[in-house]
Amino acid sequence: MEDPEVTVPTAPPAPRTAVPTADPRRWLALIAVALSVLVISFDMTILNVALPTLAAQLHAGTGQLQWIVDSYTVVFAAVMLPAGLVGDRFGRRRTLTAGLALFGLASAVGMLTGSAGTLIAARAAMGLAGALVMPMSLAVIPGLFPTGEQRRATAILAAALAAGTPLGPLLGGFLLQHYWWGAVFAINIPLTVIGIVACVLLLPESRNPDAPRIDLVATVLGAGGLGALTYGIIEGPERGWADPLVLGTLVGSVLALTALVLRSRRQSAPMLDLTLLADRTFRWSAVAATLVSVAMFGAFFVLPAYFQNVLGADAFGTGLRMMPMMLGLMVAARLTDRLVARIGARAVIALGLALLAASVLIGSRTGVADGYPRAGLWLTLTGFGMGSAIITAQGSALITLPPARAGVGSGLLQTLRQVGGAIGIAVFGSLLTSSYRGALDTTGLPAEAAHQAGESVAAAEAVARATGDRALAASAHGAYVHGMTVVLLAAGVVAALSALLVAARMPAGAEPGVPTGAEPEQRSEPGTTAATPGGRR
Repeated sequence: MEDPEVTVPTAPPAPRTAVPTADPRRWLALIAVALSVLVISFDMTILNVALPTLAAQLHAGTGQLQWIVDSYTVVFAAVMLPAGLVGDRFGRRRTLTAGLALFGLASAVGMLTGSAGTLIAARAAMGLAGALVMPMSLAVIPGLFPTGEQRRATAILAAALAAGTPLGPLLGGFLLQHYWWGAVFAINIPLTVIGIVACVLLLPESRNPDAPRIDLVATVLGAGGLGALTYGIIEGPERGWADPLVLGTLVGSVLALTALVLRSRRQSAPMLDLTLLADRTFRWSAVAATLVSVAMFGAFFVLPAYFQNVLGADAFGTGLRMMPMMLGLMVAARLTDRLVARIGARAVIALGLALLAASVLIGSRTGVADGYPRAGLWLTLTGFGMGSAIITAQGSALITLPPARAGVGSGLLQTLRQVGGAIGIAVFGSLLTSSYRGALDTTGLPAEAAHQAGESVAAAEAVARATGDRALAASAHGAYVHGMTVVLLAAGVVAALSALLVAARMPAGAEPGVPTGAEPEQRSEPGTTAATPGGRR
């Protein structure tokens, strides 16, 4: 790669031997960051297995149960963008540890509460904490690792993030079998304490001394717009897209985000730094990461109910059955570095998306009589394809970022991924519901029972048990498998088109403007000033 242009008035550039050595504790520091990411990651799925218990213990209605889950998602998506700027300005280690502390405190409130309303507030606070942690986990990498090691570091963080998906129900099922429901929150407390201590001891502080002040107007526009967008996407499949509340929030989100974009274009150092997208490598890496999120959430969304309701697994067994995906992801995390060095980032991302497409298309051929071995095969391939694409895309985007803008850039990247995942869940959720209801045979059932059976496969099983109608249970299983295959087919098409798009548009070769062997961002301890590059592209 070519060195970036530097104007030196009196002397030639210093030789590479003058570059300070990387922090020898950087890999231990990365483990601390990966632990932080893992705690946030598995909490996104661990609560799903506890919802029936929460409904009974807290006397929570369906709407309250929905908001116990969704309050986390809405706040998480809303705060991610400004959180990146907060880390750049006030210190990335400080922001990361503050997020972990808030997460542990909110978990303690959730563990002790006897009220659904308090639990919803605690989950919202956990979403805020998660939004502080997630972008900072990536933002510390440019200042901690030389350019040649950043992909490997990103791969470890991506593996920790993805590991939470199967570990959540696995751990949640184990805790519910042996302890009370509050254990799904109690497990977070010692892990966050360990993460905080490890980050304080091992992770150097880094910040951008030229970071702009927090723009309160932009923060309100960004948080409000992203929060409203996520809320509208979540509520759309349930209420209907023509519902006034859904339409109002979606229109409001478009207006707020448009105002944010216009405001950002007039500022020299905005919270939403659109100039980052001018770099083709960053732009198409971000697009690829977002499209992977859309496609993979299609698979994640349909599998738990398939394993539990169709194959008869419990929550713990569902987590175990998701582990082949984790295996494929771990293999991808080990191989992506070498694959990128051999064939380039664009080829690895495109091939990863193509493999993701092929694997979920295999899954779309699942029949009611097929057992777990078929699912185990395509889940392994899914993990490898997803891991290859997402790890390489995030690594490519991260390498293009100047260290001084790592927080803002990571916040933008994670926000795009989160919104992409929410869109994937909404679209695939609507597709699953319509396909399931269209294939379900409710002939002979009273109207109320037929309506209940059409809500979900679990509801249909409850009606079948109450009425002794075995044919209804069989029809529900067949209808759900039909809906699942339709969703997987759509996800496969999205992944295949994404592979073609990346192959056609993403630049090949080395990332522009990144010198080989570039040194890490200089770090600062409290009371000192970091000599961090602050120039804009």
